[in-house]
Amino acid sequence: MMNNVSVVSMFTLSGLSGTAHYRVTLFILTLLCYCVIWLLNVTIIVTIIMDKNLHEPMYIFLCNLCINGLYGTAGFYPKFLSDLLSPSHVISYSGCLLQGFVLHSSVCADFSILLLMAYDRYVAICQPLIYHSVMTKGKIGMFVFFAWLVPHYLVLVGTITTAITKICGSHIPKIYCINYLVNRLACTPPLASVIVPAFNYTVCLLHVAFIFWSYMYVIRNCLHSGENRSKFMQTCLPHLLCLNTFVISMLFDLMYVRFGTSTIPQGVKNFMAIEFLIVPPILNPLIYGLKLTQIRNRIVQVFLRKY
Repeated sequence: MMNNVSVVSMFTLSGLSGTAHYRVTLFILTLLCYCVIWLLNVTIIVTIIMDKNLHEPMYIFLCNLCINGLYGTAGFYPKFLSDLLSPSHVISYSGCLLQGFVLHSSVCADFSILLLMAYDRYVAICQPLIYHSVMTKGKIGMFVFFAWLVPHYLVLVGTITTAITKICGSHIPKIYCINYLVNRLACTPPLASVIVPAFNYTVCLLHVAFIFWSYMYVIRNCLHSGENRSKFMQTCLPHLLCLNTFVISMLFDLMYVRFGTSTIPQGVKNFMAIEFLIVPPILNPLIYGLKLTQIRNRIVQVFLRKY
């Protein structure tokens, strides 16, 4: 079996075997969903970039959140749409690693950007006197840089660990690739394939813990100030909604990977696997676009000017 390691150059993906009779319908719905994701996120991104009044920390972080949404979905939808029109569902070894890298790094970057947004709101509401000295342009640029660099570096280490692992199988029981499932095909899983993901999970959990810790302080501060309550409802509530949507979506995927069984219908498994690629990329720009007055007014002005 070990002699066949080098010839594993393609993986087969499962999940679409029972969709032959409605693949065209599924393709149209998926393409429509992907177009909506692009439309909503690009609208927010362009609005923030073009309007200098929106060049503030909260909006800059939101812009990066939307960019990351496009980045993550680009790692899934084009391949999935291709699979819907193809009789065989395979992916090359390098393509599998690349897809896993994009999806993993996008999820980790989401946590990092949501952390920055939580920190921004914490300083704005709990430490307003030092807000402008903390959130300078230079520091914002540094925060954003590390919010992208650290997740990609951590995931790159995990991807390299997976790439050098000897593989003794070629079936991925999912509609897309992730490192965890590739590592399960290892002839002899190396210790690094356990340590590296565990470290990455710990970093993400620390992000979540800091986010909730910051909002505990924000909520406690808002209880004693009407002005802060208004600021919380205007800027923090959308963030909490986006955070909860993202965490719940990731829990669905985690349950599928860790506890998915043959007793669960394939359609339910597929939905659990892709919910984080559908719900947050659509709801995030919608929630912020509708709730944040400056963005909503700017978008309305652009459309009124055109029509």
